[in-house]
Order: sequence, then structure tokens, then C-alpha cells
Amino acid sequence: MSEAPGPARRVAAVIALVAWAATVLYLVLVAVHRWPVLLASIVAVSAVILACWYVVSRRGLTRVLAALVAGAALAGLVAVVVASGSLRVLVLTLLLAAVSIGAAGFALRSAPVGASPSPAPPARHPVLLMNPRSGGGKAERHALADRCLRAGIEPVVLLPADDLRKLAEDAIAAGADLIGMAGGDGSQALVASVASAHGVPFVVVPAGTRNHFALDLGIDRDDVPGSLQAFSDGVDVVVDLAEVNGRVFVNNAAMGLYATIVQSSDYRDAKVATTAAMLPDLLGPQAAPSHLQVTLPSGEVQVAGQLLLISNNPYDLHHLRGGGRRERLDRGVLGAASVTVSTAADVEALTALELAGRVDRFRGWREWTAARIDVRSSQPVEVGVDGEALVLEPPLSFRSRPAALTVRLPRSAVGRATGGAAIRLTDAPTIRGLWRIALGSRQEQP
Repeated sequence: MSEAPGPARRVAAVIALVAWAATVLYLVLVAVHRWPVLLASIVAVSAVILACWYVVSRRGLTRVLAALVAGAALAGLVAVVVASGSLRVLVLTLLLAAVSIGAAGFALRSAPVGASPSPAPPARHPVLLMNPRSGGGKAERHALADRCLRAGIEPVVLLPADDLRKLAEDAIAAGADLIGMAGGDGSQALVASVASAHGVPFVVVPAGTRNHFALDLGIDRDDVPGSLQAFSDGVDVVVDLAEVNGRVFVNNAAMGLYATIVQSSDYRDAKVATTAAMLPDLLGPQAAPSHLQVTLPSGEVQVAGQLLLISNNPYDLHHLRGGGRRERLDRGVLGAASVTVSTAADVEALTALELAGRVDRFRGWREWTAARIDVRSSQPVEVGVDGEALVLEPPLSFRSRPAALTVRLPRSAVGRATGGAAIRLTDAPTIRGLWRIALGSRQEQP
């Protein structure tokens, strides 16, 4: 099935291409006329990156001296930018890039396929479980229990001594034919696993801290009360779940640096201080080699690096910052990514590629998909599963559970449930796609 882009998308594509060309031309002209400033900036940035590597990977006098060098290099960079008037260059470049990316996002968006989804049948006995402590008390701030009572939804408030899984099982045993969870991603995964086991539709209410599952479903994380509309005017979608050693997760399981640090009893109360204290032992010259071995789709066994991430469907990970988005939650595969950083030169290369949105081209980067992934280790494995710190006994068996869960979305989420992929104007396919749209070529639907 194909469609021809409308006038608005064609205009947006033209704007995106013109703004992109103007950005590139402007930067080339600036580089030619201000090459000493450009050279000084590159040297200063490199010095900051190298110094920061020693700050996080060393202790004692070396760390102090590296911090001083980083501060001096950063001050020098600011002085060069201000004295040369390059701040105007930076602002104009960012403005042109923002126009190009925004227009490209509109032009490349997928048009709806077929008719609008039919509304889900009304529930006879809807139930919403809620954790009043999640997200700093979002459930109480938004008076979710009172809103549920007014809407004919049975609210079940989780108390400190309660077993969330048992509450979900009991609710379904009592006749709940639609069950939701207001809490963080760990709680969402647990209740989703119960809903999946009983074939009951599940409602996601983003009352946690980050709510990545809600984000990738298209739910507005800033409108907690609005998500309750799924109970009265919802649309059903079928998505995958994933599991590790039988434990269900909806987002990802992280091993390596992050998982080790969050295991510390001091992390919750002093995140920065705890991280700074632990990083030298994890990244420095005396750091122990990784004990994680992961099996690739080819059958080859690879030693994982400082980070190993296994996710329920693959993330768009051209950037590390922000954790990425998943464009689809129904591909029936796991996503896997591993990062190995060994030297200061690796840090410089990784930083440059991260800024360019091409971290996947880093030589220590590995990324693949599979329906099953096995991780072996000579010792218990520290894992952050949907943000919860766990220690699991090896081997770790990761499995995708295709089409395992029916999620009932508020109608407002339907148009935003896909399209999480980032716009990368440095990619040739993106430029070609914009060019075809600008010319009015018919676009193939995914």
C-alpha cells in the first residue's frame, strides 16, 4: 500500500532540506573564515574530555589534577567562544538545525493506515491498582482514587506490607475484566505479567518517575488523569513482553556499570557521591575484566563491555543520552547493545560520535536483535530490570514473548504510539526520503 504526500508534508520536506543545506553551508563558511577559533575549540574540547576520563577513572592526586585541567580547558573554551563572537554562530546553527529537524519530523511522519481503530468494549469490572509512593506521590497529588470512584473504576491502593502480585491476582479472581497500574515501570511489568497470564487487557497509568513504557506506547506522561480515559474510551493494541529467568519486564535489563552502582546501599541517598566513589574501581587500570559472556545470533560467545543492555524490542540507540525510544513494541524480538571503552582515546571517539548522533559507529559498540539471548557468568549478576536493582544467579536466559499483552490505550495515544525513531539528517536515507517527499513521490507504508 502506498500514498502520495500531501502539500503540507511536501512544503515541510522542502523547508527541512533548505534549512539543512543552509546549516552545512554556514558551518563551512565559518570554518574557513574562523579556522583558528575552530582549532582552539577542538583542542579545548579534547582536553576537557580527556581530563574528565581521568576524573572518573582515577583517585587521589591524579583525579584532583585532572579536575583542574578540565576546569581550565573549559574556561579557555568559554573565553575563546565569547571573545571571537562565536556564541552567535552557535545560536544560529542550533536555530537552523532545529527548523530542519522539526520540519523533517513532520514530513517523514507515517500516515495512518486504514480506518481509525474501533473502540474497545466497555469493561464490566475495571480495577486500578496504585502505588501512592511512586513518582514522589503522583497518585495522591492527582487524587486518582477519587477520580476512579467517580468514573466507576475500583481503586486498590498498595500499602507498604502488600504483595502487588497477589493484589492483581485477587482482583482478577474477583471478576476484574480490565486491570490497570498507576506506578513505575517495575510495577507496570509485574501487573502486566498477571494480566497477560489471564488474558485481561491492561491499562498503563504513568504515575512513576520516568514511565518509559508509557512513553513508547504514546501515552502523555504529563497527563496522569488523562490516561484514565482508557477505561471509558480505550483502544486495544497488542504488544510484546520480555522475560529474564521467568521474570517479566516491559522495557529493559541493564548489566555492567549502571547495574553495579545502583546496587550500593548509599546510591539512593547520594547518587553523585556514590557514583564518583565507585567509578575508579570499575573503569580504572585496576578494574576487573567483565565476567559477562553473551551469545550472539551467530553462536559466537562475546565478553560484554562496561554496559550490556537487553530490551523488549530494540531501542533507537544512535544516542546514549536519554536511553532512546522504541519505534515498535510488537516485533517479537529482543534488542541488545554492548559498549566497551578501554582508553582515553575511546572516550574521545565515543563522545564525538555521541554528539554527532552516530554512537553506533563506535568501534566498541555492538548491537543486534534476537528472540532469545543467553548471558553466562562465573558469579551472580547484578541487573537493573526496569529500574529495579536485582542480583540474579547465572545463567541468565532472556526471552521475547511476542503478542503477550493487550494494552488498552486512551484514544489520544493512538496517533503517537509509534514514530519514536529520531530524525538524523546526517543519514543519506533520511535525505533521500525528504527529497522524494518534496518531489511528491508516493511513499511506501511500513
